Amino acid sequence: MTWLAETTMLSHGWRRFVLLLLAGAIAGLSVPPFFILPALFVAMPIWVWALDGAERLGGWRRLFGPAFSIGFAFGLGYFLVALHWLGAAFFIDGGWVLAAMPVAIVALAALIALFWGLASALAHLSWSHGWVRILTLAAWLSAAEYARGHIFTGFPFDLLGYSLTGTDEMMQLASVIGVYGLTFLAPLLAMTPALVWPADNRGWSQRLAPVFLALLVIAGQLGFGWNRLSGTVSTERQDMALRLVQPLVYEHADFGNVDPVALIDRLLMLSDMRMNPDDQGLDDITHLIWPESSLPFFLETYPEALARIARLLPEQTSLIAGVPRRAFATGLEDNTAPPHNSVVAIDTEGEVVASYDKSHLVPFGEYLPFAEFFAQLGIRQFVPGADGWSPGDVKRRLLTLPAAPAPLVLVCYEIIFSGDLGDTAGAQFLLNLTNDAWFDGSVGPAQHAHHARLRAVEEGMSLVRAANTGLTFATDPLGRISAELAPGEMAVLDVRPHERLAGTVFQSVRHWPVLIATLAGILAGLVASRRVQKRRPE
Repeated sequence: MTWLAETTMLSHGWRRFVLLLLAGAIAGLSVPPFFILPALFVAMPIWVWALDGAERLGGWRRLFGPAFSIGFAFGLGYFLVALHWLGAAFFIDGGWVLAAMPVAIVALAALIALFWGLASALAHLSWSHGWVRILTLAAWLSAAEYARGHIFTGFPFDLLGYSLTGTDEMMQLASVIGVYGLTFLAPLLAMTPALVWPADNRGWSQRLAPVFLALLVIAGQLGFGWNRLSGTVSTERQDMALRLVQPLVYEHADFGNVDPVALIDRLLMLSDMRMNPDDQGLDDITHLIWPESSLPFFLETYPEALARIARLLPEQTSLIAGVPRRAFATGLEDNTAPPHNSVVAIDTEGEVVASYDKSHLVPFGEYLPFAEFFAQLGIRQFVPGADGWSPGDVKRRLLTLPAAPAPLVLVCYEIIFSGDLGDTAGAQFLLNLTNDAWFDGSVGPAQHAHHARLRAVEEGMSLVRAANTGLTFATDPLGRISAELAPGEMAVLDVRPHERLAGTVFQSVRHWPVLIATLAGILAGLVASRRVQKRRPE
C-alpha cells in the first residue's frame, strides 16, 4: 500500500488519468447489485493520494487543472461501470443506433463526471493535511452528488450512499439520514486508508486506528439495523388485497403497431388465472395492478377494451394500469400536445375514476432535450411517442381510490428521487409501476429495484412494485421483500400492503442534517488550509 500511495502521489499526465480511471471503475463495483464494499476502500484512497501530489497552478488553472482532471477521471470510471447497463436500450432499435451506443454511454458518464471533477477541484483549493483533507473531499463530493440529484431535473442513479445498503440491516440507517446522508458517510469511511499510508514513524496501532474506527462505524450501522428490524412490528392491511400482473409486454417498443385485441386477451387471461387449486382468482382481490406500458395504445382507439375490463372485474375489484393518455386542453378536443405517461384506475363499470400523469420524465427516455437539433441526427427518445411526452402535475401523485387507502403512485424512475416523492403525508403505501424491459439482460432492473426499496425505508411505508418484465415484488415499511416474482416470469402475485409506520426521522428532517454536515466539512477544510498557509512563511 505504501508503494501504491507513493506511486499515485508521484504520477502525472496521462498515467495519472488512467490510474484514476481504473480506481473509479473499481469503486463502481460497490453499487447495487454488486455491493463489493471493499472495492470502495481500495479506490477512494487513490483519489486522496492523487490530490496530495497534484500540482497547484495559478489563476483559473487552479480550479480546472490537475485536481479537476483527477476527480473527472475517477468519476468517469465509476459511472462507466455503474451505468453501463443503459446501453441495453440501444439494442431495441439496433442498426446504426447500436453503433452509437459506446459514444452515448461514454458521453453520459463524462457529463455526470463533471460534478465529481468540480468537487475534486474545490476540495483541492482548501487542501490540508491529516484527517481534515478527507473530510473536505467527502463534503465536496457529497455536495456534488446532491447537485447531481437536483440540477437539470436531477439524475440520482447510483449515489455513493447506495454502497452502504447491501443488506436489510445496512439499509435501515436511511430511515434516519436518507441516501444522501449515506452518500456523505460512504466516501468519508472509505478514504480512511489514506490516513494509514504512506508509512511514517507512527506505530501500527496508531496508524490503523482510522480504519478500525471506520469499521466500527459500519458495525454500528449493522447493529442499528438489526435492532430496528427486530424491534419494529409491521402488519399487513386487511382492507386491501392486490394482484400484481407481470405480463412481459414487449409491444411497447413498437407503439404504432400494437394489436390491442391480442394484448387485452393476454392481460385478461393472466389477471384471472389460478396459480394453485386454492387460488380464487379475482374473487378475493380489491385491486388488480397492471404495470407501466401494459396498454401501449390509447384506450379510445379500442373502446371495447374498457368493456372487456369491466366484464372481467368482480363487483369489489378495480383495475390500476399504466396507459398513455392524450393531453387535452380545456375546450380543445383537437389539442396536439404530446400525451401523458399515465396511471388510471378503472371501476367495474369501465369508467376511469382516478388518474395520475407522470410528472418527472426521463431525459432522452421520454422527452428529448434540444429536440430539433437531435432530430436532425435521427435521434429520438427511447419510449415511443413521436413528439415525446407531457409532464403531469408534480403535486398530484396521490391516487384517490373509492373506499380504499390512497397509494402514492410513482411511475418508473420517479421512485429514485429521495425526499422528493410528493405528498407522502397523505399516502398509506408506495405504488411503483414500471417497465424496465428496455434493459432486460442487464443489471439495470435489479439496480432500479434496490433504489425503490430504499424509498420504503426512508418513508416508513411499504412498497408495492409492479414491473412489466420484473422485478415485481412487495416490501414491508422496512424495505424487506415479503413476496416477489422472478425476472422474465409471466405470472401474477397476490400481496397486501403493510400499515405505514408512525414516521421516520428522515421524514421529519429530510436532507437538512446532511446539508449542514456538508457545509461543516467544507468550512473545516477552509479553516485548516488557512492555518497551513499561515505557518508556511515561518
